[in-house]
Amino acid sequence: MTQNRPQVRKIVVGAREDGQRIDNFLIRQLAGVPKSHVYRLLRSGQVRVDGGRAKPERKLVKGEEVRIPPVRAAERGEAVRPPDAVLDKLRAAIVHEDEHYLAISKPAGLAAHAGSGVRFGVIEAARAWGQHAFLELCHRLDRDTSGVLLLAKSRAALLRAQRAFKHGEADKRYFALLVGRWKGEDRDVDAALVRNAIAGGERRVRVDEDDGKPSRSRFSPRARYATATLCEVQIYSGRTHQIRVHAAALGHPVAGDDKYGEREHNRALREMGLRRMFLHAHLLSLPAAGEFPKLLLSAPLPDELREVLDQLGAPQAIGTRRRR
Repeated sequence: MTQNRPQVRKIVVGAREDGQRIDNFLIRQLAGVPKSHVYRLLRSGQVRVDGGRAKPERKLVKGEEVRIPPVRAAERGEAVRPPDAVLDKLRAAIVHEDEHYLAISKPAGLAAHAGSGVRFGVIEAARAWGQHAFLELCHRLDRDTSGVLLLAKSRAALLRAQRAFKHGEADKRYFALLVGRWKGEDRDVDAALVRNAIAGGERRVRVDEDDGKPSRSRFSPRARYATATLCEVQIYSGRTHQIRVHAAALGHPVAGDDKYGEREHNRALREMGLRRMFLHAHLLSLPAAGEFPKLLLSAPLPDELREVLDQLGAPQAIGTRRRR
């Protein structure tokens, strides 16, 4: 009895893949295969485009033939269909849909995509609906961050969104509850960030002006409480953990942040009902571009976060100052 062995696959690039990077193409074709293995296949020359080797950043052209080598089951993560409860929850969380885009108010605790021990995320769940021939993430949100997450229904829509993010044309705003009493009004943070891994593979980000990537955020107080401040945060770049690291650098870490926050303050907030990090992407706007009209998306603050604000009591009115 012969066992079915994985075979070499040869795929002709279609209109949807025209202009896509080969690494992103492979990641989708080899769903469940760790990204590290995908890049190993590219580096070793096992992946060929029209017979030639390809670097990860190479962009595909319609009509080219991609050779994908066999991938053993041991190299491929077990494909998991998200539970129906997750699929239904995300359907109910749709905040916008048109011919180009699908926007979801992502719940905290659900990753944007699978990987690093996460068996499925929003993109896998949305694809499992079986309603869209093409569906890709336009950007990412941290697993513990809730709010607007944009998905593209075509490559043209994806590239439009990615260009807006890359060139700083997108307006991305968050609500963050910061620990401590905020002094003054708006503050800009311009601090370069670099990622590094610590023991156990945990990823952390730190400020490093020499080796980091430029990162800028604006913090604007919206409600002041006795022990915390609700800020709207506008980010002009999209670095990993950007708001969390910038807030901690200001001395006002995000409430509930167990990586960059303060344990004692987080414990007090847990007693008020905060069971997650208080960070919510409440607004995303893309400017008009060619065939695409301006896109303005918003997602209301989840009930569990509103209840925490209620527990903090009546806020001090913004703009009021104490008399000396």
